[in-house]
Amino acid sequence: MKLNKKMTEKEKMLKGFPYDASDKEIRKLFFLCRDKIEKYNKTSYKQPKLREKILRKLFNSVGENIYIEPFFYCDYGMNISVGNNVYLNTNCVFLDCAEIKIGNKVLFGPGVHIYTAYHSTNPKERFVNNKIVDIAKPVNIGNNVWIGGNVTILPGVTIGNNVTIGAGSVVTKNVPANSIIAGNPAKALKKIKIK
Repeated sequence: MKLNKKMTEKEKMLKGFPYDASDKEIRKLFFLCRDKIEKYNKTSYKQPKLREKILRKLFNSVGENIYIEPFFYCDYGMNISVGNNVYLNTNCVFLDCAEIKIGNKVLFGPGVHIYTAYHSTNPKERFVNNKIVDIAKPVNIGNNVWIGGNVTILPGVTIGNNVTIGAGSVVTKNVPANSIIAGNPAKALKKIKIK
């Protein structure tokens, strides 16, 4: 897809083009998300229905049997889709400037970070007219995935089904299905035989 000069900054963000994150429409969505996140993080484990109600307003789509431990953080929420039977442990951070899709039966350890946003490696392209320029690429996570604590998943990564990611890993590339990976950067340790 080519950049259309008539695109809004939000459209540029969602299509993977450089965009101005200080744009008024984007900032409004950012602060609406902040309000929902603040409410969610103040809830008790004794309020599962309230938590579910907030998540359904926050995320693009939410499956059944979702449990997210506070504190949780995301930028917009509207770009996050979560399948069934998903558990996020405490202090997970999702920078969802592009889509984050999470399949079914996915487990997140504490402190997992998913980044869709990044900046140019060319310092002259990071600021244009004194405004920070961001770029975003989607992250996709398949079914039956276990992501260990303090894992960081970088922009544009797709993780296949039946994957295990060792704690503390930094995932910089796509991960094929039925793999165990770990390290910084994360590398394949072995294939899993699914019977």
